[in-house]
Amino acid sequence: MASSSRNNKKYDVFVSFRGEETRDNFTSHLYSALCRQNIQTFIDHQLNRGDEISESLVNAIEASAISVIVFSEGYASSRWCLDELVKILQCKKEYAQIVIPVFYRVDPSDVRNQTGSFGDSFSKLEERLKENTEKLQSWRNALEEAASLCGFHSPNIRGESELINEVVNHILKRLDEVFRPGDNNNQLVGLESTVEKIESLLGVESKDVWALGIWGIGGIGKTTIARATFDKISRYFEGSCFLENVRGELQRPGGLTCLRQKLLSNLLKDKNVILDIGLNFRRLSRMKVLIVFDDVTCFSQLESLIGSLDWLTPVSRIIITTRNKQVLTNSGVRKIYEMGPLEYHHALELFSRHAFKRNHPDVGYEKLSSKVMNYAQGVPLAIKVLGCFLYKREKEVWESAINKLQSILHPSILEVLKISYDGLDDKEKNIFLDVACFFQGEGVNLVVKFFNASGFYPEIGISVLVDKSLIVIDSYSKITMHDLLQKLGREIVRQESINPENRSRLWHHEDTYEVLTHNTGTEKIEGICLDMSKVKDIHLNPNTFTKMRKLRFLKFYSSSFNGENKCKVSYLQDPGFAEVKYFYWHGYPLKSLPSNLNAEKLLFLELPGSDIEQLCDGVKRHGKLNQIIHAACKKLIAKIPSPTLIPHPNNLVALNLTGSKSLKSLPARIFNLEFLIELDLSGCSKLKRLPDISSGNISRLYLTGTAIEELPSSFELLLRLSWLDLSDCKMLKSLPSSLCKLKSLGVLDLHGCSNLQRLPERLGQLSSPILLNLVKTNIEKIPKSIIQLLVLRRLILNYCEGHYESLSKPPFLVRWLDADHCPILQSFIGIIEDSQRTEHMGHVAAARWKEVREKRGCPKEGHFVLAGNEIPRWFNFQSVGSFITLEMPPDFVNNNRVLGFAFSAILAFSDRHVDCGRWFSFSCEFKVKTTKDCDLHDTRLFQSRVNYVESDHLHLGYYLFCEEDFNGFWKCNCIPEAVHFNVFLPLECQCCGVKKCGIHLLHTPDSTNSMVDPSRCFNCN
Repeated sequence: MASSSRNNKKYDVFVSFRGEETRDNFTSHLYSALCRQNIQTFIDHQLNRGDEISESLVNAIEASAISVIVFSEGYASSRWCLDELVKILQCKKEYAQIVIPVFYRVDPSDVRNQTGSFGDSFSKLEERLKENTEKLQSWRNALEEAASLCGFHSPNIRGESELINEVVNHILKRLDEVFRPGDNNNQLVGLESTVEKIESLLGVESKDVWALGIWGIGGIGKTTIARATFDKISRYFEGSCFLENVRGELQRPGGLTCLRQKLLSNLLKDKNVILDIGLNFRRLSRMKVLIVFDDVTCFSQLESLIGSLDWLTPVSRIIITTRNKQVLTNSGVRKIYEMGPLEYHHALELFSRHAFKRNHPDVGYEKLSSKVMNYAQGVPLAIKVLGCFLYKREKEVWESAINKLQSILHPSILEVLKISYDGLDDKEKNIFLDVACFFQGEGVNLVVKFFNASGFYPEIGISVLVDKSLIVIDSYSKITMHDLLQKLGREIVRQESINPENRSRLWHHEDTYEVLTHNTGTEKIEGICLDMSKVKDIHLNPNTFTKMRKLRFLKFYSSSFNGENKCKVSYLQDPGFAEVKYFYWHGYPLKSLPSNLNAEKLLFLELPGSDIEQLCDGVKRHGKLNQIIHAACKKLIAKIPSPTLIPHPNNLVALNLTGSKSLKSLPARIFNLEFLIELDLSGCSKLKRLPDISSGNISRLYLTGTAIEELPSSFELLLRLSWLDLSDCKMLKSLPSSLCKLKSLGVLDLHGCSNLQRLPERLGQLSSPILLNLVKTNIEKIPKSIIQLLVLRRLILNYCEGHYESLSKPPFLVRWLDADHCPILQSFIGIIEDSQRTEHMGHVAAARWKEVREKRGCPKEGHFVLAGNEIPRWFNFQSVGSFITLEMPPDFVNNNRVLGFAFSAILAFSDRHVDCGRWFSFSCEFKVKTTKDCDLHDTRLFQSRVNYVESDHLHLGYYLFCEEDFNGFWKCNCIPEAVHFNVFLPLECQCCGVKKCGIHLLHTPDSTNSMVDPSRCFNCN
């Protein structure tokens, strides 16, 4: 049945029954039970009927999703009932109507064969109409067909009330299947699986009070998901209520009273309910209820509506949607679902449904649609608003609108997103605006120090912004925010004044250029960020900054690789730098720093490519300075002074001398600085050695392109070193064995160390390596201990031209293997291709998966990138194109031999021998089809870098099932039937296509590949 037909049904249930026998007992009670569950039920209340079924009754049958036939002893004595039955079965055949027979005090076999007392009733009717043989035969056929359907037999169920309960519960489940949102639902595109996850988290059949929070930024789809879940499961509760827009309703006069009235009247099904909270909650404490509180901004709103959650019965459920995670914490909600953006292909489909009224863009609009997707970043609100706005507009209008949106938010999007901002205090608003204008992607430690110095109390402020989904602290401890939220912050600043010099923050190059060239700066300016690569030369007036007394942040940078300083000035006269905490000036033109940089305020000083001649020149009084970066300073002296000559050295956190080509040596105690955690000496091409180390807290050391020949044996004392970059150290010949004692070392980059011939034999002793980069090295032998690197995630071996001894196996848990133009690849390919040696991804995983997962934390998924155009032979199921379906074993859920599955795809590049040098992404969707249509699916996004393309690329990956996956199946009470595997490339990725794909079940070593019949795998290309 098409989902559009389902949604047009006037009635949920039509009841066919013999009135004289069951109207005043069973059927009446069944009808009441259905009504209590809000099931729209048609029942014919006429006592006197004619010989022919009425047209209105025919229409009612056709307008129903389900027909319930109550077979009683006298049912077959009524030609009216039998005509209804024929019509019902006709609708079953033509419209896939669901038919549920109830055998009330009659035997199904008697109905099927017209025997017993049921047959006696039919015989009497047969006697009266013996000449109408065609009609009689149609009735016999209908009775036989209906009695053969699965139904309910009253003698098999104890008590009439229990029979009615079972019938009603079955109807509820079937209605869920009928009215489950389909693909044509514009609201739920890409969110169907989220509804399933929410339902699973709620555990409707559990007997614990579960309150679930749905948390995310405005417009991300929280209300849509909550509404869809409510519509799906509310039938299972005695009372239910969806309180939409709690925040907005409570702001209206009398809003609290109105919401309480709606809550109590809906739950108690009484429009005239008395607003006595104590009395009514006492009644509700005995009921199974479902309540959705939508858009709650503070805990007091919930308190005013329902108090605590303690009065709820163990089978009740609460859903709270909010932008503020703290609301859920204060409410005692332990289960929180964080809403994320839509996947690209789902976002494009949703946009297309609004912009083109179809599932994909019109021809010629593909690239324009992709630009809109890049702008909306998966936020459903933005996608729908822009889709409706651009509907039926010409391409020229699209181009103009897209260009406008880069600097100005659409009013409808701005209105929704700004709600979260309006709820912040002044300090929190300043943090949000600074991040939006200046600190997107910056390290949280630096930002916290900056905000502390600005008096913004960042420890609590950043926490509030995170809880309200306005910013995110990523896994690399960087502060990020959604692109639309960044545009919101910048739009708020833009609206401060029509004149840029009267705004608090300048970040757009045109506005900044205007203020600086016309020397119109005012004391309202607190921060300036200028990309000099986007403007012409600016000849600054010496007193350009004089009026900017509140300036806290100054950054002149160039996004161009060969960028130059375009802010020219011969001297600065009384600059307003007294409050500056962050000072970054690429190509700073003066030989010394401004004289009035405040000693107690400056935290961050970076002058790459400047004319500064002395490292410490001008900073001798700067007591709080903790980061000095003088990268590529051509005039910087060849030798760094002793740390004792660096002012307040113990405050120094980072020292960056990148590109200081004259630097030849480091002071003996440079590694002893107490707070120094990052030292960057990249490009110091005359630096040949490091001093001996006695102690140190450095965690990141960058020596790229130096003349280092060897590392000191005392290197093992850098106990906190997590990142060591030795790339392009062409004089480096070996690494000390003591390196293997660095327990914190996570990244070892040896890219381009062309003289490096060996690695330490005990390399496998490293306990934390995540990435090992051996690109373009001359390694002749990979130590066998490498297989002990249990947490190694990425191994890069591109262009390694040495002659390698064969490895028996690569590191077990490596998640990304990149090995173009590398002879060692033959070892790995042999492993991948040899189905007996290596059911590698299955057998080795099975042997070590449990142990490693318990001890180290085994990744659920992994990804390998290799040059090649054939899928390994051991992939039992292969297909041409991008789509394949694998039918699952019948006992999959309870089969502990199945660990997960491997997948593969061949990407064919249309333009060979092109030096792409860029990243591209593709996504793989895994959709698990189940016996009860409880579809669970997920999408994995993978990224690959293509340098010099000479062949197709083979992408291998795996996914290991975890307890959560199986719990999802169990809670849905369903059995997986098939896995659908689909590879998607972004619309803008036109350089390659999917040539082949494959999928393979991973099992324990004692199992065989016969668990799945290859004939049960098929493709849909």
